Amino acid sequence: MMDIKNSLWLSASFLMGTAAVTAQQVKKPHIILIMTDQQRGDCLGIQQSFIKTPNLDALAREGICFDKGYSTTPSSTPARAALLTGLSPWHHGMMGYGVVAERYRYEMPRLLRERGYYTFGIGKMHWFPQKTLHGFHGTLVDESGRVEQNGFVSDYRDWFKLNAPGKNPDALGIGWNDHTGGVYPLDEKLHPTWWTGEMAVEFIHHYKSDKPLFLKVSFARPHSPYDPPQRYLDMYRDVKIPEPVIGEWAGKFAGEPQKADAAFGDFGVEHAVDSRRHYYAAITFIDDQIGRVIQALKEEGLYEDAVICFVSDHGDMLGDHHHWRKTYAYEGSSHIPFLLRLPSWMQNERKQGEHLSYVVELRDVLPTFLDAAGAEIPEDMDGASLLSLLQEKQPQWREYIDLEHATCYRADNYWCALTDGKMKYIWFFHTGEEQLFDLTNDPQERTDLSGQKKYSKLLEIWRNRMVVHLEERGEEFVKEGQLQKLQRTHLYSPNYPQDKRSKKEKLRDWKKDSR
Repeated sequence: MMDIKNSLWLSASFLMGTAAVTAQQVKKPHIILIMTDQQRGDCLGIQQSFIKTPNLDALAREGICFDKGYSTTPSSTPARAALLTGLSPWHHGMMGYGVVAERYRYEMPRLLRERGYYTFGIGKMHWFPQKTLHGFHGTLVDESGRVEQNGFVSDYRDWFKLNAPGKNPDALGIGWNDHTGGVYPLDEKLHPTWWTGEMAVEFIHHYKSDKPLFLKVSFARPHSPYDPPQRYLDMYRDVKIPEPVIGEWAGKFAGEPQKADAAFGDFGVEHAVDSRRHYYAAITFIDDQIGRVIQALKEEGLYEDAVICFVSDHGDMLGDHHHWRKTYAYEGSSHIPFLLRLPSWMQNERKQGEHLSYVVELRDVLPTFLDAAGAEIPEDMDGASLLSLLQEKQPQWREYIDLEHATCYRADNYWCALTDGKMKYIWFFHTGEEQLFDLTNDPQERTDLSGQKKYSKLLEIWRNRMVVHLEERGEEFVKEGQLQKLQRTHLYSPNYPQDKRSKKEKLRDWKKDSR
């Protein structure tokens, strides 16, 4: 028979254990979202050892690397709409490079703010209007020189005028879609990459609120111009830079006009290698700033209680298959880095540094953050919480993910794709052409299998999956179980938000967000 002393001890232990579990359930972690613009999924040191990203590599070793991370609509604005809303392209309404709506039913900063977070954004947002808050308490914005509304001046440009009066922030003279590399001609502490890191560090050191923090730090590079400071370029002086990969199917893209911002064309190996050298150096410059941000979090005691997610909005072809820039289904464009680190006190069945092969996408970031904050995930949100992949021993997950982009650069670049990370099927809306790639044995997509007889059954399986995926869009897309070629391009779906608020209501909501 248990004596009274042991009985009391066990009762106390039970109550203490219950209290600990309850405390963990109600404790809200800080949430730090760090993102880059146009960074390929293979451009981390943990993926290619010659790329110098020690701080991101350290973050990956403390957390999880999702090797099959994707950007469903791989250009800036639709990718950021997915990140903002947790929705698929058809459901948030943007199937290509359009204008992010002023208001959505789900918005990352607003949903976290409503759950008690102090929300702040630094860097490139690429929203419209350009200082829209979407629920942020405040933002400091760098828009890469873009002026998309009368009178707009970014916070970075105003800061530049204060710190370098009379100097030109665009002194290098390379456009923001050019793929020629160059060395930043001014002091590196005037560069937008340094500014973004510095503003984040200052904000972290000043943050003294009792509220949990949601901080978004969004770098405008390595998106062109590829303009690292000289000392970062020097780090790659003696590095053997990989040449672009050219698939057997890509010859038709070689002969495009040789413009500085051309989306297609054979510019020669020397040009591609030089562009890549500058691009990788720009990534290392960013990595140093990320290291400063992480160090600031540690110094202020925020790091141990932080969920940290690192992603990019899309990749960069860098001359692969005679393609440049983005908006394509191919891995250089659609595959992105995707890291997630949890606090030690959050349940995690995975080992630190583990690599997972589940297909994940930008739409999964918001539900992950809501889950981490102890909030309910809306049933009609297309994304899913990544915590299930870390906290469940046998998680249920999607079999494949959808990708797409409306017409951009040339008429036949209008497509929808599906991938499970092992195979990829691409359907071209205007031409009715198909491509099928074996990503396991041909990760660089050199060989299109769609015309090979031995893959005809596999092609049919993926084609039928595409039929199921597109059926909700109506007979223009799928009729009698068959994919239909489209005569017109759909940039926006019927689900694109129509903001019916009055001017008075908009002003009220703006004042509310600004408090």
